[in-house]
Amino acid sequence: MFHRRWCKRYRHGKVGRSPKPIIIDSFINIEKLKPIPEKNIEAIYMELAEIEALRLIDLEKLSFEEAGIKMGVSRNTVWRLVENAREKLIRAIIEGREIIIQKRE
Repeated sequence: MFHRRWCKRYRHGKVGRSPKPIIIDSFINIEKLKPIPEKNIEAIYMELAEIEALRLIDLEKLSFEEAGIKMGVSRNTVWRLVENAREKLIRAIIEGREIIIQKRE
């Protein structure tokens, strides 16, 4: 069920260096989650790195430092990923938005 692989991340702006790749242990076989009833609101896009950080912190109950070691990044990066993912999930649930998982390699 789990296999290790690198997940390349992309910068969201024009300034700064490219983000460091992250080690992903889980395999996600879904591409999107749709609410019922559907609304014509812009979808929310989640990165694999955000989902992996949520899995390690919320499901496996690791500390941010332990998750950072498993993912090959700092604990602050894991914290930012988890905060962004939680905000996106809450927004999708409250506003009834579709969630699309970006599977970029």
